[in-house]
Amino acid sequence: MSGPSASDAPSVSLPRRSDIRNIAIIAHVDHGKTTLVDCLLRQSGQFRASQLSGERILDSNDLERERGITILAKNISVDWKGTKINIIDTPGHADFGGEVERVLRMADGALVLVDAAEGPMPQTRFVLSKALEARLRPVVVVNKIDRPDARPLEVLDEILGLFLELGADDDLADFPFVYASSRHGFASHDVTAREGTMAPLLDLVIEKIPGPAVDPTAPLRMLVTTLDWSDYVGRIAVGRLESGKINKGQQIVRSTSKGTLVPAKVVALQLFDKLGKVDAEEATAGDICAVSGMENVEIGDTICDPADPRPLERLSVDEPTLNMVFGVNSSPLAGRSGKFLTTRHLRDRLMKELERNVALRVEPIEGSDNFSVSGRGLLHLSVLIETMRREGYELSVGKPRVILHKEGDKTLEPFESLVVEVPHDKLGPVMELTGSRRGQLRHMGNRGEFAHAEFSIPARGLIGLRTRVLNATQGTAIMHHRFEKWSPMEGEVAGRANGVLISMVPGKAVAFGLDGLQERADLFIEPGDEVYEGMVVGENARGDDMIVNPTKEKKLTNMRASGSDRNILLKPPRRMSLEESLEYIEDDELIEVTPDVIRLRKILLSEHDRKRQGRGKG
Repeated sequence: MSGPSASDAPSVSLPRRSDIRNIAIIAHVDHGKTTLVDCLLRQSGQFRASQLSGERILDSNDLERERGITILAKNISVDWKGTKINIIDTPGHADFGGEVERVLRMADGALVLVDAAEGPMPQTRFVLSKALEARLRPVVVVNKIDRPDARPLEVLDEILGLFLELGADDDLADFPFVYASSRHGFASHDVTAREGTMAPLLDLVIEKIPGPAVDPTAPLRMLVTTLDWSDYVGRIAVGRLESGKINKGQQIVRSTSKGTLVPAKVVALQLFDKLGKVDAEEATAGDICAVSGMENVEIGDTICDPADPRPLERLSVDEPTLNMVFGVNSSPLAGRSGKFLTTRHLRDRLMKELERNVALRVEPIEGSDNFSVSGRGLLHLSVLIETMRREGYELSVGKPRVILHKEGDKTLEPFESLVVEVPHDKLGPVMELTGSRRGQLRHMGNRGEFAHAEFSIPARGLIGLRTRVLNATQGTAIMHHRFEKWSPMEGEVAGRANGVLISMVPGKAVAFGLDGLQERADLFIEPGDEVYEGMVVGENARGDDMIVNPTKEKKLTNMRASGSDRNILLKPPRRMSLEESLEYIEDDELIEVTPDVIRLRKILLSEHDRKRQGRGKG
């Protein structure tokens, strides 16, 4: 297999700008990308302390701060010794790989961060392969060398092995590297160093990563890789100027996905500066800039010179692997807390999301008011649902389904590479659970007190696996996965072992009614919660569904009997997060998502309707 190499560059060597560097920071989740950016900002000497308060400064979104992950790629810039360094912070989760793929088009080099204890992980392989495909010059940062279990020299060998495995030639495989600790704010070429500054890393970036190649004679060309929004000017196109220059007030044309050229005018032009953007009159080749004035601009469009339009190749990202059905909330309690309730609201919001979320697909389902929404994984779609919930939308969501491909007479399904790190005494339950979901063990090793196991598993088998593994290992397992390949479909994957308790009446749950249920079930509600017919109120201890009455009250009489007034003690209910609910439900169930509460329900609320459907299938 021929891999990426430094010689893949154009045969005619173009001059490069020396006053600017465009770099992307790529890594597996939790390897310290955003913390490293914090450190570079603090040590650049360009900010007041009040501007850089707190941790993970770039994770400004509420969801990002709550989950401790990066969801959206972000641009900032710092000046170092007279050179402007544009830094792009990227997400680490495989589900947001679409963000990484498109922003790499803006960079000339990449800081590849790897944890000094964990080493290269599944997402490290994915982002590095994309960086090499884009012909970026890598600088490896072995981060967190201050960890007690750090093994930086071994990890460096593993990174070299990964480069060679991905087909890098001798030039790329001889990568520059540095040891660092983002939390303690130092980088060094000495593996034993435990103090210092980030100066060695910034110097290495300027020395080893080339400036952008510019063609002074070529016409204006800029590929739109990100969209921003302003209430004053509407859509803002963000991208790197490949050639030529662009001025405020200039007439331009935009090439669309249909191959048409749409004329427009540059209303405003901005360059990235420090944590924000500054207005500019002109931007030249190599600059990352933001252009306003184009009404329906889309990611992948090219901004061209009207006199000589030469569109660039459109962006392409990997296909979605997971699909869900989104519909309006049709439960009896609909409309209690949300502001946006109709199909029109739902359609408009999903279409708006498509403008910025390039890895998402939305299609209306014929004969219904529902939409088929496809994404890169459970986290990708659950973040969208959670964002809509916080914006005031009410909706119902079906069980996640894996997208299958047809190739001739064969049905192919996506397989994922699953990495599990777990204490040795908890390895048994992990092997049993992955085996029951058709996971194949490919490699096993030791990392200190932890066993390190790698599996190849159908994507269907991953749905619901995380919760069960965490329960079986008392929360000690660490799991990561990424898309691996398409393979012929395996047999059936075991579903949920337990049935559910279904409310037979509407009303408010009562302690007396729940007391009779808790001995044989795990409850999802507590006294005072509103319920309706067909709502799932608990998990049955057995494998079949059970119809129950959680509103049942004690019969009042004027007779007193010893023991009849015993104190009722209820266990706390099991409250599931959105992700846990998505992993939990089966084909005949829905999740009712509202700004205030998340409920589980059957698609058919009436017991009579469910029985009739069961007879029809039989």
